[in-house]
Amino acid sequence: MANGSSGFVFGLTTAALVTVGVLAYQASATVPVGLGEPQTSASPAAAASKAPRDTANPAALPGVSGSGERVVYSVDDDRVWLVDARERVTRTFTVTPGSVDPVPGTYPVTSRANSVTGTDGTPIEHVVRFTAVDGVAIGFSAAVGKPRSAADTDVRTGGIRESREDGEAMWEFATIGVKVVVIP
Repeated sequence: MANGSSGFVFGLTTAALVTVGVLAYQASATVPVGLGEPQTSASPAAAASKAPRDTANPAALPGVSGSGERVVYSVDDDRVWLVDARERVTRTFTVTPGSVDPVPGTYPVTSRANSVTGTDGTPIEHVVRFTAVDGVAIGFSAAVGKPRSAADTDVRTGGIRESREDGEAMWEFATIGVKVVVIP
């Protein structure tokens, strides 16, 4: 009798797994295009207009840069601001962008890596990624060794390079989910 009931349970379990598999496949086939891709919630103010700059103090946080705890990155100024929840700039520094710029908008930090090799072959550390453009990952990182020059490679890069000290500060600040606001 025990053998008969275990075969019955096995049959029910197998039928249930097949049913769940079929339902999962059907559900995945009806997912709208783009739903599984990273989303940007570009704020119209940041995306539509040039953020006002303080010409007397170029390191001052631009007025249209979001609110709350965030990393602000200015594509035009090649500058980053780390802003805490009290709206205080805890650090600001200049960066060297890759060949692919992120689109202005608001993104969450989606992944991090302590150390890897960049797409240009340069060893990098404290990688903080927040979006992708045409398949090119965009994020902040610090070169560990001598960076390769743009003339050395035709590879499109999304690495926004910072000094090792600034990279350490970014690593400590920009954990998964922290906002990155990209402004022109």
